[in-house]
Amino acid sequence: MAWNEPGGSGNKDPWGGRNDQQGPPDLDEIIKKLQKKFSGLFGGKGGGGSNGSGAGMGKAGAGGASFFLILVLAVWALSGIYIVDEGRQGVVLQFGAFKEISDPGPHWYPRFIQSVEVVNVDQVRSVNLGLRKDEGLMLTQDENIVDIKFTIQYKVKDARNFLFNVRDPDATLRQATESAMREIVGKNGMDFVIKDGRPQVGARTKLLIQEILDGYKTGILVSQLNLQDAQPPQQVQHAFNDAIKAREDEQRQINEAEAYSNDILPKARGAAARMIQEAEAYREQVVSRAKGEAERFTKVLVEYNKAPKVTRQRLYLEAMETVLSRTNKVMIDVKKGNSMIYLPLDKIVRQGGSSQSQLNSTDNSSSEPATTTQRESRRDRFRTREVR
Repeated sequence: MAWNEPGGSGNKDPWGGRNDQQGPPDLDEIIKKLQKKFSGLFGGKGGGGSNGSGAGMGKAGAGGASFFLILVLAVWALSGIYIVDEGRQGVVLQFGAFKEISDPGPHWYPRFIQSVEVVNVDQVRSVNLGLRKDEGLMLTQDENIVDIKFTIQYKVKDARNFLFNVRDPDATLRQATESAMREIVGKNGMDFVIKDGRPQVGARTKLLIQEILDGYKTGILVSQLNLQDAQPPQQVQHAFNDAIKAREDEQRQINEAEAYSNDILPKARGAAARMIQEAEAYREQVVSRAKGEAERFTKVLVEYNKAPKVTRQRLYLEAMETVLSRTNKVMIDVKKGNSMIYLPLDKIVRQGGSSQSQLNSTDNSSSEPATTTQRESRRDRFRTREVR
């Protein structure tokens, strides 16, 4: 039956209150009913009268406050759990002051008392210099100006110093790098910076930058410095290109001259060595011949002392044989007459040479003894005439 029907709940409202005055339910009564229900859920007991109702309200309020407190504590505890990934470091702050460094892994901190800032120590950061106007213009030792563009890469090696010792790490690194680069460039000439010394300039600048950053305790580790470009200012670029071209032409001509020299000198050295060897061989030949002639003369002298007349005649005949063997004309003087006989020895020699070549082709082994025999027979004929 409905609560407002006759014979039903009478003058009671659905919230358990009286409905004598037929007005809306009291708000206080509604709150009390809700507190009693919550108290029952948390193990509290409600009383039937006013005294019991007040005690129940106290117990229900204490239970609700405990639950709320436990819930708040659980949320607070769970909110303090954090995980530091690999390659990162957690900087723990207690009331804003540094407390410790947390390594990779799960950690917990009391929120509102401590805070954590995670820093990526493996990330490679980079700063570019020389891209802005007049930023890369630097003065060299020989009072020239070069325009340098370079990039510096760095990592975080100390998370505490990186967070607390520098306000703007990139700006600090930019200023330190620019100062170090100007110092190194100012100690070297323009040609060295632009051409041959670029690796040395980059290496020296990197060391000097690291020294400056360590002095400031920035917690930054410079990993690499790339010198991208080093050129004279744009206003003199054309003249400088002409100078470079002239220098390249000079080097090219030097290389061509060296190549020609490398081609000629070995040949000249080889020819000189060959001439030296030929001269030494000729010297050995002449010396050996002279020694042989001297030894022969000594032997002839011994024979001359034994028989002067015969030896003299023999030497004369041998000398005449040597001289006349080189000519093809013979004059025969007939005693008591004016006639002169000419013998065509050249034709005779040619015929004799052809005959001799035929004989050599048939029997090459007998040619030398035949020649020796002919010479001996001629010597015997001359000697016979002389004796007569």
